[in-house]
Amino acid sequence: MKKLRKTVFCLIILLLLLQFYSPEKNIGESNLNVLFSETNAPESVQIIIKTSCTDCHSNLTTYPWYNNITPLNIWLNDHIEEGKSHLNFSVWNDYSLKRKAHKLEEIIEEVQEGEMPLNSYTWIHKDAILTADELSSLVSWAKSNQMKYELIMGFEDHD
Repeated sequence: MKKLRKTVFCLIILLLLLQFYSPEKNIGESNLNVLFSETNAPESVQIIIKTSCTDCHSNLTTYPWYNNITPLNIWLNDHIEEGKSHLNFSVWNDYSLKRKAHKLEEIIEEVQEGEMPLNSYTWIHKDAILTADELSSLVSWAKSNQMKYELIMGFEDHD
């Protein structure tokens, strides 16, 4: 029993000390205007992207209150970094046409398969849950732009 108490005490001390550690926050530039203007994103799609995607797929995250608690902030940071490694709307202009087309293909796939937005995200962010109409609108936007980029790439190949 004494050993258990010591272990619990050490764990509590460790958790308290960890509260002084916090990963770097994802607070940078998130100019989505390039993405929205280049893809002629309708207002409805812009709202979907801002509400359901940008916290993990841009350089600007709106953090919830529990981000101040370690180890939750480490877990959140991991999700954000992983999300940005797959797609970062903040650097859309830096992507090649081929990469843009591929990213749009991935968006279509992930959204249609119900993989995005993540369930762990929508548990807390209920406004990020997409309705059938929102899903359809997002997929239609992505498909039309994917075809546009592939068409442009096809023309470039013939030059």
